[in-house]
Amino acid sequence: MEGKKQAVIQAVQNETALTNVQELMNSSTERCYKACVTNPGASLTGNEQKCLSSCFDKYLEAFTIVSKAYGTRLRSE
Repeated sequence: MEGKKQAVIQAVQNETALTNVQELMNSSTERCYKACVTNPGASLTGNEQKCLSSCFDKYLEAFTIVSKAYGTRLRSE
């Protein structure tokens, strides 16, 4: 019975992690695009590419920090 409970808990945690990553991608894409692409065209300028890369890096770094802290908290409970 304990094994099934752990399997369910792990499945829920995996689904939650996947949902969080999807939400991060959706929100960061929208926010970074609005911040970096002022005149949409057929292709991105070099500055727009750099801006988008930097913006996504910031979101990913923040997500990683929060995820690690959350994982540590879950393990301690």
